[in-house]
Amino acid sequence: MSISIAHLIKKYGEQTVLNDISFEIGEGEIVGFLGPNGAGKTTTMKILAGALSYDTGIVKICGINVSKDPLITKSFIGYLPEQNPLYPDMYVKEYLLFVAETYGMGKEKHKRVEELIDRVGLRSEFHKKIGQLSKGYRQRVGLAQALIPNPKVLILDEPTTGLDPNQLEEIRSLIREIGKDKTVLLSTHIMQEIKAICNRVIVINKGDIVADYSDLSKLKEFAEDSLHFEVEFSNNISQEELENIDQITAVKSISEKHFTIIATADIRADIYDFAVRTNNKILMIKPVERSMEEVFKSLTN
Repeated sequence: MSISIAHLIKKYGEQTVLNDISFEIGEGEIVGFLGPNGAGKTTTMKILAGALSYDTGIVKICGINVSKDPLITKSFIGYLPEQNPLYPDMYVKEYLLFVAETYGMGKEKHKRVEELIDRVGLRSEFHKKIGQLSKGYRQRVGLAQALIPNPKVLILDEPTTGLDPNQLEEIRSLIREIGKDKTVLLSTHIMQEIKAICNRVIVINKGDIVADYSDLSKLKEFAEDSLHFEVEFSNNISQEELENIDQITAVKSISEKHFTIIATADIRADIYDFAVRTNNKILMIKPVERSMEEVFKSLTN
């Protein structure tokens, strides 16, 4: 496994930030680490990167224990923190060469930096100072510095925060490309990010793992403790009549003939029986798929 976390607990004083969490990520996965602000995403990523200690548990990168062999595990990781740690007065190429020197790359550093400038799309901007770049290009510089040691695992903390729509798509495409030959753990609180980039999602809320799915369609199923339907009748129906049907928990009126219904089970047969009893006709009945945003709210409330 590229990443392995078992029974990880982290506290700040009396506050438990990570509450006995466990998960594993295999080679070549692009995993979204999803949760609201303050859920524990950044804390987990800092621990994985060896930048933060923890209380109890086992954390491994590529099979090596982070607490026992921190230098080895750090050599496997490329890390882009939420606050991109760049030097605005340095030129792009100058900064990347400086980072390469910290990894002791020697003569190979020039070749590696040139490769990455092309790979992350910085060729048109590499002669500029970092402070002159747009947010999107600064994120590219951050990704390039994380990739310099050719890591096996890439950890990206909120890499698209604050980007405009064009920059978003460019960075997402870049992450998808990088993920073809690396394990990527990407934290976000944006559902769209998961759908656009990831092939698996782990949801954390208040320090607990509340969902872990490799099939994103099953994420919706996980949160579907209620079913949603849209129904339209030929004649007027009172909302109270529908609310009296067993297993219906809520009814919202769109018009006197048109309703959305929330139920604890598939109630389409009951609706047909109701229409027959009331001498009515059903013009339309269909299940309503919940949006990823609704699922996110359900999982994290």
